[in-house]
Parts: sequence; C-alpha cells; structure tokens
Amino acid sequence: MTLSATSERLIDEFIDAVWLADGLASNTVDSYRRDLLIWAQWLEGEGCALLAATRDQVQSFLARQAREAKAATLARRLASLRKFYRHWRSSERIALDPTELLSSPRRVRPLPKALEEIHITALLDAPDLEQPAGLRDRAMLELMYATGLRVSELVALPIEHVHLNEGFVQVVGGKGGKQRIVPMGAEAQHWLERYLREAHGLLCTGRKAPTLFVNQRGEPLTRQGAWFIIKGYAVIAGIPAEKLSPHVLRHAFATHLLNHGADLRIVQMLLGHADIGTTQIYTHVATARLQALHGLHHPRG
Repeated sequence: MTLSATSERLIDEFIDAVWLADGLASNTVDSYRRDLLIWAQWLEGEGCALLAATRDQVQSFLARQAREAKAATLARRLASLRKFYRHWRSSERIALDPTELLSSPRRVRPLPKALEEIHITALLDAPDLEQPAGLRDRAMLELMYATGLRVSELVALPIEHVHLNEGFVQVVGGKGGKQRIVPMGAEAQHWLERYLREAHGLLCTGRKAPTLFVNQRGEPLTRQGAWFIIKGYAVIAGIPAEKLSPHVLRHAFATHLLNHGADLRIVQMLLGHADIGTTQIYTHVATARLQALHGLHHPRG
C-alpha cells in the first residue's frame, strides 16, 4: 500500500524534530520511522488520517499486531506512537493524544538458556591447544565461565586488571559504569597464565596490546569476534543452536553457582546486577534443574 504524501511529510517532520532535539542514535530513529510507517499504512487502510486517530484505533492496531509481534515489539511500537503524538500535541496540531493513558503490553522476560555442565566441559575442551589462537580461546572460555563476565566486559578487559597472583579480575566500566571484583578460580588462572606465557606475545607480534584478548592481527578482540569464536566451538562441542547466545557462559556461570548452593545475593554481586530482581530469573532455571534431579534420584521422586 502506498502511503499518502501527508503521512510521509508528518513522519519526516517528526523524525527531524526528535533527532534535532534529542540527538537520538540512528537505530532509534530508524525504529521510530519503521513503526510509524506500519501504523500509518494500517490507519490509512481504515480510512483515517494520522492526526485524526483515536484511542480505540490505537488499541485495535496493537491488538492486530499482537497476533504476530512479540510483547517487546508491541511495547516499542506503542512507545513510538506515544512519542509521535506527544510531539504533535505539544505543537498544538492535535487537541487530544490518542495514546494517553494506554498501558504498555507486559513484557515477559525469557528464561536464560543455561547449558548442562557436560556441555560446558565439551565447549571448554574444543580449542586446539597447539595453536596460539587455541590457547587464547581456551583461556577466554575458561575466564567467561569462571567469572560470568559479559562479552563486552571480556573484550575490553585490560591485562593490568587481571590479578593472577590474587586470583581475581577487576571489571571497570561495566554495565551502568559500575566496578566490581570477581574471583576467577584456579582453572581459569592456570589457562590465563599459559595463554599469557605462550600465546599472547605471538598474537601481538611484538606490539603492546591494550587488552587481554587480541585477534590474529594483535588487535583487541571485538564482541562480534568473541561471539563468532564461541559459536564455532559450540558446533564442535555438539551444543544445540537453540541453547546458544552471546551470554551463554554467563548464564551457565550463574545457574551452576545456584545449582551448587551459592547465595543469590553473592551471584548478584558477581554478575554486577544493580537489582536482585534481575538475578532472580536464574532461580527459575536452577529450581527446574533441582526438581529434575530430585525426581531422578529421590526414592519417592
């Protein structure tokens, strides 16, 4: 369906206004435009102009979208419509905001997909230790599983923030700009020592690297590069694709700690969560695992 020139002009004017006023990222601007184009096309199909929309029409649109879109997408589309109509209400182009008093669709937080410990062992054993990159990858995987670092934190980790003698890493400037100290454990400590002794210098080719993990050119490893490495070893380890995510080892770290009796508050501190509610999602995963073990091993399970 072809959009009317009036609708296109209104959307363009809105995008220009919020971009100038808020300095939004290009991805956010693109999301606004995409959501508004979908809304405008649907609305014109109902025989209504953009600035004449009613609350009932917004609700009807969201109800139809709910048949195909996820709650997160619906919430974002409603947010786009709110921004659009608040702009025109403040500009006095409309008397009433059709999105006013509408509540956002409830977002159900998905359970993280935690790997079984046997899968983790297979993943950690997958790198070729005869190659410098293989030693790097083994140390990287061990450190991620031992500390629960986010991929972004891992690739930005400076060497001087790895305290091998004391057995911890110092995470600076994590999510929200927080800082935390995370123990690494003897196994990760062993592989990091071996990586730094045998492989790091070869990968850096004599140059001083600002970060712990570098690529084959001696440059800091990127988030995309680390995720590509994880996916490659997951295939070797026979891990199902649906259980993979960039945070697969972070999820395993938290879940396995809880499975083995760790206190939820301690896990919260190690993960760097500001709100324990974020950490509590892992209790559902751990509880499901404990129930399965109870049913398998208890005589009256």
